[in-house]
Amino acid sequence: MAFDFKKEYKGFYMPKNKPEIVEVPAANYIAVRGNGDPNEEGGAYQQAISVLYAVAYTLKMSYKTDYRIEGFYDYVVPPLEGFWWQDGIDGVDYSDKSAFHWISVIRLPEFITEKDFDWAVETAEKKKKLDCSSVEFLTVEEGLCVQIMHLGPFDDEPASVALMDRYLEENGYENDFSAGRLHHEIYLSDARKVAPEKWKTVIRHPIRRK
Repeated sequence: MAFDFKKEYKGFYMPKNKPEIVEVPAANYIAVRGNGDPNEEGGAYQQAISVLYAVAYTLKMSYKTDYRIEGFYDYVVPPLEGFWWQDGIDGVDYSDKSAFHWISVIRLPEFITEKDFDWAVETAEKKKKLDCSSVEFLTVEEGLCVQIMHLGPFDDEPASVALMDRYLEENGYENDFSAGRLHHEIYLSDARKVAPEKWKTVIRHPIRRK
């Protein structure tokens, strides 16, 4: 059976719909950076997702090519994730999506090296005839965080964030946003197939002890 990050690491992918504190270890990602409204039709965000999945599936299906990845085992491509920020704001302001900066990512299995990654980028460009020059191999160590499972549309996320903030206040923690510690979302639902009221999104914020 294929390795599934969501099942093997439930603590990071399937939290309850109430705040909890986690220590998140370093992980490697396929990443594309950009700016602007993610809902813009054919915009930078949607183009970034196309590139991410092209590289992700090239790596997953590598065993069907002549290229061999050391330690490879079959796995389910992990869900799409995103790190989000806006200039001068801790967290995010959902009413001004045009001001978003984002890093859109898909997690990589630990056996994928930068050499394997470079092969996949080059291969995806040739096979898909897609410009993959924006993609990068990114390592993120989130460390101490608070997270929650948000149910519903993205525009309703402030209610879940408020629960997280209240939990921090009651337990002696505070948010710890910085250039390297950002508002993080993990998208567990296919927005094209699932009604917005049923969307599941992990929201994760960096924190520290007061």
